[in-house]
Parts: sequence; C-alpha cells; structure tokens
Amino acid sequence: GLSAAKLLTESGLNVVLLEASDRVGGRTFTLRNKQVKYVDLGGAYVGPTQNRLLRLSKELGIETYKVNEVEHLIHHVKGKSYPFKGPFPPVWNPLAYLDYNNLWRTMDEMGKEIPSEAPWKAPRAEEWDKMTMQDFIDKTCWTKAAKNFATLFVNVDVTSEPHEVSALWFLWYVKQCGGTTRIFSTTNGGQERKFVGGSGQISEKMMERLGDRVKLRKPVIRIDQSGENVIVETLDHGLYEGKYVISAIPPALGLKIHFNPPLPPMRNQLINRIPMGSVIKCIVYYKETFWRKKDYCGTMIIEDEDAAIGLTLDDTKPDGSFPAIIGFILARKCRRLTYLTKEERKKKLCELYARVLGSEDALHPVHYEEKNWCEEQYSGGCYTAYFPPGVMTQYGRILRQPFDRIYFAGTETATEWSGYMEGAVQAGERAAREV
Repeated sequence: GLSAAKLLTESGLNVVLLEASDRVGGRTFTLRNKQVKYVDLGGAYVGPTQNRLLRLSKELGIETYKVNEVEHLIHHVKGKSYPFKGPFPPVWNPLAYLDYNNLWRTMDEMGKEIPSEAPWKAPRAEEWDKMTMQDFIDKTCWTKAAKNFATLFVNVDVTSEPHEVSALWFLWYVKQCGGTTRIFSTTNGGQERKFVGGSGQISEKMMERLGDRVKLRKPVIRIDQSGENVIVETLDHGLYEGKYVISAIPPALGLKIHFNPPLPPMRNQLINRIPMGSVIKCIVYYKETFWRKKDYCGTMIIEDEDAAIGLTLDDTKPDGSFPAIIGFILARKCRRLTYLTKEERKKKLCELYARVLGSEDALHPVHYEEKNWCEEQYSGGCYTAYFPPGVMTQYGRILRQPFDRIYFAGTETATEWSGYMEGAVQAGERAAREV
C-alpha cells in the first residue's frame, strides 16, 4: 500500500492512504525497547534477487547486514544434533540421499513448468492443483527421512501443513522465490540479510514522506462505486472520495468490507477460500552468544514432533550486542502452543535450545519477546495466504483482476517473492501503474 502511494504521489497524483491499524507496516513490525534495542517481530529478511526492496531501502537510507552463518548449522533429528555447513543438512544413508536429491530435483523441475505470472496455465495445472503437498510428498518420497524433512520444508516456507496446501500453489510459490535452495538458504538465499534498525523503518520512512496523506486507525468498512467517484467509508464513519482505489490487504480481509455494487461472483468466493498461515515468532535473549563459542552459528533445523520450534536463526545485532536466537513456531505447532502462556512458551524454547545446542547456558535467558500473528485482526495470520487444493486453477486468475475502479495489491498478488516484503513492493508498484 505504501509503495503504491509513494509511486502515485511521485507521479503528481493526489493520494490518501487509509490504514486500519494504529501503525503502518502491516505484517512487518519493529518493536523497540531497552532490552532489545529493536527487533523485527514480523517480516524481516531480505536477500539476493529481491531487487525492489533493496532499491527502496537504499533510497530510504536503510542499511542491511548479514545474518550470522559463519559457524556450523545444526540439524536436530530423533533427539540428536548433527552440525553441518551449506544450505541443506547432509544425508549419510545412501538411499535417503537419493530420495532427498530426487525430492528437490522434482520440485524444481515441476516448478520450471509453472509460469510465475499465471500458475493456472501450467500444462498439468489441473492435475497438480488436485493434489495436496501431502499427496506430492507421499508420491515422491520413499524414505521417512525425506518425508519428514519435506514436511518441515513446507512448514517453514508457508507456515501451513502439507495436507492443507495445493501442490500446484506450493510448487509455484517456491519457483517464484527462485527455487528450493534459494527459498531455504540464509547465505545467498531469502534469509541472507536483515535491516540495521529493523524492517519497520521502511514503512515508517515512507509514511514520513507521505505526511498527512496517511490516516491511521481508519479501518475501511464500505466501498461504493455506484456513483461518479468511488466513496470509501471508514469505521468511524469518515467518508473519502476518489477516482480509484487500491486495496493492499490480505485477500481474506476483503470479507470485512461491504461493496456496492457487490463483488463479482468469483471474487466474492475467492476471498472466502484463501486462509492465512499460522506462526508465532519468538526471540530469546542471552548474556552472550554462547553457541558461537561451541562453533554453532545459531541456525537450528529441528525435526522432532514434540519440539515447539522448526527453525531458528541467530538474531544478534551486527556488532555482537544483544545476543539472541529467533525461533519460529509453525503451522500445527503454532495452533497447539497458542494456548500456553508467554512464560510457558519461553520455558519450552529454552529447554529445547539447551537440548539441541547441548548447553546449560540456553536455560538462562535475560529477556524474551514473541509475536503471535494469528491474533492480528488486520492480518489474520502470517506469512501469507495459502491456496488449498482446487482453488488456484479455479480462482487464481481473479486475484489481481481489477473490479471496476478497485485495483488489487498486497504480497499475495505478486509474481516474484510473493509472500515476502519484496512481493509487497512489486505488487504495490504494479497496482499503482495499473491505475
């Protein structure tokens, strides 16, 4: 939304931006306090090929730094930790090794057949859209090792379960991020860098530039296109008039808006059919980076069913201050652990990290922050909307189809790095150009 407003304003057009929340940034959020200095509780990572976001941050004077991956990563499976280097854990069993290789190759080869701009046009779109990723995994993988890792791969990438998502959609999602290695990697991948001072600054600085064009705490409840101008009504009964509207919200949140004339039948149904992922982002702070002393970089890939966390990364500041490990409670585990208190989750995480890192130090955090994105009324979940089987082929083309004078942005409508901050920028700029 902000990148659309920025581009339109720079083109000399008159813009007002209505934000439902009391802050800008949406699914990005940088918290600031004494204990953490700053921390990204929402979208945070940026990497190579995310050129629009890198261009924007450079223009706004925001620096990036590399996420620490100097020492060994850990693959924790069946209660044991295995240190490794490189994007994926090595596999020693020759049968499992062939199975892994075949899994990644198959996913990337199928991805090559799916057009980024129109996944529904893939030669075998119908067939793949009828399959869930669970079906795909069961069909493709022969070993338990590969099946389990493939499940974690889906959990980490789209914060949902293999049985919930369409294979066509997931293979498209991985493809439009540059493939299996790029999407999963830190070095040379989607998680390579973070912003010094936090990713929230990007939205905050765009808001500064837009000045009083940005109206906070203005949830839109009605859009009326029946007259000469479009009329937009907010929850506090404010009325705004314009020639065009850009909607940059998760598709499902369109359900909170009343449309006159009503939405076209396909759009009306589409927004009922794509739910949001589930994730709690958790950051544990320590006195020192004890893991680095043991030659671990802080990345842990954890496959145990009873472990709360599937993936961790080092979240220490680039100068080595505020030592921290960030962890993701994903999909089914997010739903399971939502019912615990903050303290109970913190305890679970510290005990897990102590086991995985083989270190008592993990049990003595100095601070803890977390953000459950499922509770956000104006996001509905994170990272992004997912397509259940059958939806992409039937409704996919509707996603960015304008409805009269309403144009659609939001990361879900992007064709490169959809689901990421990069996709949000691409989509906003595309919608602005359409207008």
